Amino acid sequence: MEPLVLSALSKPDRNAETPLAVQLYRDLLEAIRSGRARGRLPSSRVAAAALGLSRNTVNAAYELLRAEGAVAIRPGAAPEILPPAAAAPAPTEVEASPGPGRRGQAWAAGRSRSGGGIMAPGHPDEALFPRDDWAMHLRRAARRRLGRAFAYGEYSGLPALREVLARRLAADRGMQVTPDQILITPGSQASLALIALTLADPGDTALIEEPGYPGARAAFRGAGLTTLPLTVDAEGADVSAAARARLTYLTPANQYPMGHRLSLRRRAEALDHARASDGFLVEDDYDSEFHWHGREIAALQGMAPERVIALGTAAKALMPALRIGWIVAPSGLAGPLRAAQRNLGLAANVHAQAALAEFMETGRYRAHLRRIAKVYGERGRALAAALRSLPGIDVADPSGGVQIGFRLPESREAAALTALHSAGFGTAALSDYCLGRPQEGLITGFAEATPERIAHFTATLRRVLPTR
Repeated sequence: MEPLVLSALSKPDRNAETPLAVQLYRDLLEAIRSGRARGRLPSSRVAAAALGLSRNTVNAAYELLRAEGAVAIRPGAAPEILPPAAAAPAPTEVEASPGPGRRGQAWAAGRSRSGGGIMAPGHPDEALFPRDDWAMHLRRAARRRLGRAFAYGEYSGLPALREVLARRLAADRGMQVTPDQILITPGSQASLALIALTLADPGDTALIEEPGYPGARAAFRGAGLTTLPLTVDAEGADVSAAARARLTYLTPANQYPMGHRLSLRRRAEALDHARASDGFLVEDDYDSEFHWHGREIAALQGMAPERVIALGTAAKALMPALRIGWIVAPSGLAGPLRAAQRNLGLAANVHAQAALAEFMETGRYRAHLRRIAKVYGERGRALAAALRSLPGIDVADPSGGVQIGFRLPESREAAALTALHSAGFGTAALSDYCLGRPQEGLITGFAEATPERIAHFTATLRRVLPTR
């Protein structure tokens, strides 16, 4: 067999970023696999002279070829080229990966058709984020020794954050809570998944407001629960005709997304229903920091702390990407939930927790809330007034929150959604928030609703609505 001419197979470039040995290895490997190189490679001395390289460089390339299974090297002999890997011929078609299981499909389903743009439901205004205060507290948190929390201790939340939260929730929301009942999570969605997987069995029933939060539906269905809708009217969710349920998801302070408050009568009925079902109420107190008119009603948890599991989040007051939420669990369930949280890996960032605890403790957090609540209240009322000027839209001023939901006339949801998404708005379809018969309408945030954006939003919507 004719000796190999290495210069015909490889021309290593000294000016390239890739090391010379790697260049030579790659060129020779391609030649071997393509069948252009057979027999034996020249000795490292001969190869180095032919290519103008050092013997160390050639030997490094040959070692890489041996590790690849392309050559055999024996002391005193030139490297022997092995036949291309005795692998089966490449298939003519790319093999498709298996799909997800039924539970995976359930976890992946049920998200809303949001355009991902401005004024999306639930989005705070990034321009109002307290950057300087947060940076100061975060720097201090990063410099502090964490002790047990440095590794896997305090998995369910730093004691400092749980303590300040317990005081705030008792004073501001009327909850009956101790620090030991609080679990810090990566957000409301993680909290819902943890509750569904820990406190219910596949096949159990979960009740969800109609229209209601799609994240609750996704978490409950992902855990294998059967989800049924609860009718919502001006008094909030109605459980009077509901089936027995292990979990009942409610947003009593500010119904998501229609903005109603759960009346005292309905609250008592919901608690009676949970007791009769031997189940739990899941109270999502997602944006209770923002209330602008009417008498504020205390959290449902304060009425029955052993029957209500309360959820909260820093997403609206600060930012969703902070990934901090919390669960207030009945005292007898806090232990099992903590153990399940550890096994599921649902921990929140420790430095963010420490910064938030200090931010709350200093009083700066409360000052920040007062500032943004005033701005959001003004923007919400301005958006509602502009919407009422459009034909066929009837919407009240928001009593809280950072989004507003409203119904549309004459099946205009699809056209309105397309037009608003094209204009850069993150509006969601009300029908995506329904379990049963779809109700057509839109849900939009107003935390980012400046006068210019409100004018653009209503002008875009007006074009797809019927004339009077």
